[in-house]
Amino acid sequence: MALAGALTWLGTGAGGILMGWVAERTSIRFTVIFGTVMIALGLAVSASGNIWAILIGHTLLVGLLGNGALYPPLLVYVSRWFDRRRGTALALISSGQYIAGMAWPILFERAMTDYGWRATMIGWAVVMLVAIPPIAFLFLHRPPEVPTSFFRDGTADERRVVLGLRPNVALAILCIAGFCCCVPMAIPQGHLVAFCSDIGIAATQGAAMLSVLQAAAFVSRVFWGWLTDRIGGLKTVLAGSVCQAAAIAAFMTTQDEAGLFAVSAAYGLGFSGIIPAYVVAIRDLFPAREASWRVPTVLFVSMGGMAFGGWFAGALYDHFGFYAPAFTTGVIFNLANVVLVGSLVLRQRWSGGLRPYPA
Repeated sequence: MALAGALTWLGTGAGGILMGWVAERTSIRFTVIFGTVMIALGLAVSASGNIWAILIGHTLLVGLLGNGALYPPLLVYVSRWFDRRRGTALALISSGQYIAGMAWPILFERAMTDYGWRATMIGWAVVMLVAIPPIAFLFLHRPPEVPTSFFRDGTADERRVVLGLRPNVALAILCIAGFCCCVPMAIPQGHLVAFCSDIGIAATQGAAMLSVLQAAAFVSRVFWGWLTDRIGGLKTVLAGSVCQAAAIAAFMTTQDEAGLFAVSAAYGLGFSGIIPAYVVAIRDLFPAREASWRVPTVLFVSMGGMAFGGWFAGALYDHFGFYAPAFTTGVIFNLANVVLVGSLVLRQRWSGGLRPYPA
């Protein structure tokens, strides 16, 4: 099941690149409806119970063609409706993940207890097919075009330079930074309950800590969106990464229950604004017409970090028998992220903090 989850992350990231291209040439309405049908089909395939059906259903259908057609293209779509409040808008849209993380597990657990996991999967597939396509038809209209007078392409030399670097070099640094950021991000979310059990705290309390983490992330994401609108995407990524590094380190030094509840809340407050801030940073630095592939590319590499982080933490625990090496590795990756993003922030300051592509 851990492998299926990791492959779903990778499939979602890779699918975002493909479906971002499709959305650019068709419409966001088409990709959302197509993704909904693919997720429903993936759940139906997985409900057979065969391990290969589960892996294929989650990687190809739920991840690559399903979530990949929803999450990355929707972030690009929403970013095109806003200019001055883009960070807040992306934060509000992304907060739906945390609402789902708090609400659906309770309902799914009850449904699985009463009807079994297979029937729950099929039932949820039906709910998606009934609910999402009408919403897409009603609300997902084509975003406004950016007026030519408002959009500055710049000279040929300017188009070849982003923060003093070639555009693809700057994008590669953002991708590596996203990977390093998401490796530690995956550890508490995927292993907090097991970590609590490992140090003698009941699994039910660990699950409660995970809920506190999600709730804190939901509450703080609006703040991070507000901050992004005021200081820019790159600086917000750096601030969130520093907070995340401090919280990850605190997990290694805290063993009592009350302390872990506090650290879980602090971690949720710290990491929640990072991914939306990456989207804003890309929109700040690159032309709007390139968002359909640059945003999904960064998300793909970042989701690879989520997949790797969750898997590698489990592998380290299996090897050493305790979680300290996993959290230590998370801190190291997080510090690498701080160095990379910090270098880009310094380059932004040296260039006068200009945003060459506001649209």
